[in-house]
Amino acid sequence: MNTKQRAYLKGLAQTIDPILSLGKSSLTPEFTDAVAEALKARELIKINVLKNCYDVPQTLAATLAERTRSEVVQVIGRKIVLYKHNHENPKIELPK
Repeated sequence: MNTKQRAYLKGLAQTIDPILSLGKSSLTPEFTDAVAEALKARELIKINVLKNCYDVPQTLAATLAERTRSEVVQVIGRKIVLYKHNHENPKIELPK
């Protein structure tokens, strides 16, 4: 993903609400599966890291991206934005 595409996705992410919240149980296999399903359905998702989760959001984002084969768009504070292109049913058209 190049910087122009990342900037475009950041702009789209500003208007969406977090659909998942990561709490004190941190990264469980069930949470990772939920993230993978959400990425397949929406392509671009925002995750809220609650205050009772003691892991660093940047580390969580990198681990989630690796496990779901997605890309980290940005991590701002306790919010993580992930993107994964759906080849079968694309919802977002990225600029070249």
